[in-house]
Amino acid sequence: MKKVLLTLCFGIYLFADATIFVYHRFGDGRYPSTNTPIQELKEEFAYFQKKGYEVIPLKRLVKALKTGEDINPKWVVLTIDDSYESFYENGLPLFKQYGYPFTLFVQSKTTQYKSSDYMSVEQVKDAARYGEIGCHSHNHYHLPTKTPETVREDTQKCVDILSQILGEKPKYYAYPYGEYNDEIKKIVKEQGFEAIMNQSNGSVSEESDRFDLYRVALVGNVEHFDRKFNYKFLRASWQSPRYYPKDGVLEKIEVELDPSIKQVQVYVSGHGWTPWIKAKNGKITKRLMYELDKDRVRVFIKDEHNRYSSKILTKGDRYVK
Repeated sequence: MKKVLLTLCFGIYLFADATIFVYHRFGDGRYPSTNTPIQELKEEFAYFQKKGYEVIPLKRLVKALKTGEDINPKWVVLTIDDSYESFYENGLPLFKQYGYPFTLFVQSKTTQYKSSDYMSVEQVKDAARYGEIGCHSHNHYHLPTKTPETVREDTQKCVDILSQILGEKPKYYAYPYGEYNDEIKKIVKEQGFEAIMNQSNGSVSEESDRFDLYRVALVGNVEHFDRKFNYKFLRASWQSPRYYPKDGVLEKIEVELDPSIKQVQVYVSGHGWTPWIKAKNGKITKRLMYELDKDRVRVFIKDEHNRYSSKILTKGDRYVK
């Protein structure tokens, strides 16, 4: 109630933010773009301890979002995508040493054949003794490029396979490549997951949608690690862009915001940050006409208080209206 009164009095919302991090490979120098060296992981874990961060299981954060409980800004949630064997062989021992919980998002197709690069069924079962297991799709498609029927079938297959492995239905889902749109979100949500992860940089506040949780990627030797905690949650309703434009030209950005926000900056991959754009009555509209030359484009908006909202646009999106 106190926060509500403060919000009404000052016209800003004063919510605390937790951080969800996402890892991929561990101690596997063959793939530097998705690898975290073990020494780097040790330093990050030591940083959590030194700075008083509490590494909590995802279910703890989800419970707080469901019940309206206050979010502790010192909460950290650790997630791992793709279930590479390097996590089991190189990363898991350190998680166990520190007693840090985690959520491992498994691409279920990889459990159906023997591969030296992915965890086996037995390894997934063993990892489940120390952390939570979630769905990371079956085929690891670029979901926005697939039909609704394909997305639905792929999601169901992942749920079925992991349910058989774990003896219970997985509660969480993470989009492959972090790519989704409103239609994809609706299809995945129909499976009854308790929370869904994207891979857009941002934090989690009491206002966050648990079916659209931001995660900050940790890859390589991270410089200025403390800055990874600087993202704050910005409540925003994106009107445009919602999809990767068919002609490859991002014409404008149009976003509805809290009326207290006076100005924002916009970032688009390949084009950098715009100058400050004034908001009018809780809305910004800016003509851009940016030519997009990447298959995956990140779009950010940032307000004066360093709060962020972001999207990933996927080339070939079948859902463009």
